Amino acid sequence: MKLIKVFPRFLLLFVLLQTPAFAQITLPSLIQDGMVLQRDARLNVWGWASPGEKINITFNGKRASATTAADGKWRATLPATKAGGPYTMVLKGKNTVTLKDVLVGDVWFCSGQSNMVHQLSLHNITYAEDIANANYPQIRHFWIPTTTNLQGPARDLPAGTWKTANPKDVNEFSAVAYFFARKVHLQYRIPIGLINASVGGTPIEAWMSENSLQDFPDAITAINRNRDTSYVNGLNRKAFAAAASNRQKPEQDKGVTGSVKWFDTAYVPKGWQNINVPGYWEDQGIRDLNGSVWYRREIEVPAAMAGVPAKVHLGRIVDADFLYINGKQVGHTSYQYPQRRYSLPASVLKPGKNVLVVRVLNTGGKGGFIPDKPYFIEANGQTLDLKGTWQYKVGEVYQPATGGGGGGLNAQNQPTALYNAMVAPAVNYAVKGVLWYQGESNAGNPAAYKKLLPALINDWRGKWQQSNLPFLYVQLPNFMDVNYLPSESNWALMREAALETLAVPNTAMAVTIDLGEWNDIHPDNKKDVGLRLALAAQKLVYGEKNLVASGPLYQSAQVEGDKIRISFTNTGSGLVAIDDEELTWFAIAGEDKKFVWAKARIEGDKVVVWSEEVPLPKYVRYAWADNPFGANLYNKEQLPASPFRTDK
Repeated sequence: MKLIKVFPRFLLLFVLLQTPAFAQITLPSLIQDGMVLQRDARLNVWGWASPGEKINITFNGKRASATTAADGKWRATLPATKAGGPYTMVLKGKNTVTLKDVLVGDVWFCSGQSNMVHQLSLHNITYAEDIANANYPQIRHFWIPTTTNLQGPARDLPAGTWKTANPKDVNEFSAVAYFFARKVHLQYRIPIGLINASVGGTPIEAWMSENSLQDFPDAITAINRNRDTSYVNGLNRKAFAAAASNRQKPEQDKGVTGSVKWFDTAYVPKGWQNINVPGYWEDQGIRDLNGSVWYRREIEVPAAMAGVPAKVHLGRIVDADFLYINGKQVGHTSYQYPQRRYSLPASVLKPGKNVLVVRVLNTGGKGGFIPDKPYFIEANGQTLDLKGTWQYKVGEVYQPATGGGGGGLNAQNQPTALYNAMVAPAVNYAVKGVLWYQGESNAGNPAAYKKLLPALINDWRGKWQQSNLPFLYVQLPNFMDVNYLPSESNWALMREAALETLAVPNTAMAVTIDLGEWNDIHPDNKKDVGLRLALAAQKLVYGEKNLVASGPLYQSAQVEGDKIRISFTNTGSGLVAIDDEELTWFAIAGEDKKFVWAKARIEGDKVVVWSEEVPLPKYVRYAWADNPFGANLYNKEQLPASPFRTDK
């Protein structure tokens, strides 16, 4: 009998130890002062409190209540309300929580990889005026810090803050999302909330739930493997040990190990050779070098530019760099993607001769200064060009890696890891729709992406319990070298995957084939991307049915003798060659699929394509390349046609 009495007490103690203790109302990260709630939708409000605690909520004349479950969770639903605010929300239980400055408008969940991450601060030269004039207190942005979870959906998001669009805080907004929000806000005069869950360099699988990946065996294998914490920890321990071993090796770079450092003003250069900036050193006589290369140049600074604050623009550098001027380190970036814009105190530049030294570190691929970027110093309204001949000397050659260790497990690239941590905790929060800009990290397998993107859309619609949730996405822009022969392209296949996803109901796509940069996976033009997404929203979501919101989209092709006639949707007021030149980037092939460049002309709302080299044509491609620079088929609304092919 004693054992029978003791066991229930032990069980009760066990349950209590496993249940989080909440002495008062605790709210999720998204629900706080300054939030934007979704208009015209039932509003979920949830959180945690003591088991059995009654929670009463009042908001804008509406009431809701909930009783906390045994696990400490509660959820209440407020009736739908119209756009407006600011309002106050009061939650009462054992304690009272008052949330102020709450707006009701449209909330957009923004997600993807780095091009959705990119904050306005990274484009503050191009958009200096937009930043300075940002005075939109009803546009608000909630940035979700990067976090991962390999075990399953997390309880809550990491801590964050709703910020308004003002000249200071707007720098932290996603540039694409901000320009989208500004257009929609000004068009419809409603508050706009942006929830930004984006992480650079991540594949789509990381943003999907386990259920949505059941048709992708490799992903399921990875999910099950990653649940084994001993496996994950073992991988990471080996990687950390290898990294620690490398850190313990003495510095080998001759530029910093000699008695006089190569950046020092006392250093006398010997044995340096000429090299051109910008440019990669592999293209200028240094073969397959991974290591450190030092660049040096003496410049004459006029008196008007000395003794005042200045800024050095060093374009982009692959991979890392240290900038020294007159013996002082004045800038450092640890990876290749950010543009180098280094601010100099007034004491750095002096009249006359100044010595610039850049130590560049590269661990793979071509190293050096990326062409077609800005390279100059600006001060006191004047500029000094830094392009041209510099001198270089190799400081260290990295030996090829040997032995084990590997790179460990990069959690943010694993299936479900970002969904679990950055999406799942937000699905109770009502939203108007989704903005998606991702795909670069999946370009190695476009065939899978054709299935993954629709699966993600259906996954998120199910999780938000909105079967018709609007999903607006960006088709990848032009990128990499221009190939002037018809060729195959994974990036073209990724664009095709995006184009075919329009078959999923209530989706829309922003074509950006003209907004990229050949040498930058993060193109500077973020405004037009946001505006094209806004156009798509105006038509798909906000009911402007007669609005031309897309460029021409391939519809069908008809062989007519030695020509092929192509029909399009979204021709708007008519088809045009945007530069008033002959149509470009059309290729044609016969049964053998050997494509050659074709002639093309606009006839009404169609395009006729032909080539004397292909008397019996069967297939057509348009803008089928990584970077079809100058592809010029548009509608008169100045929206570009999407790339396409008929030889699927």
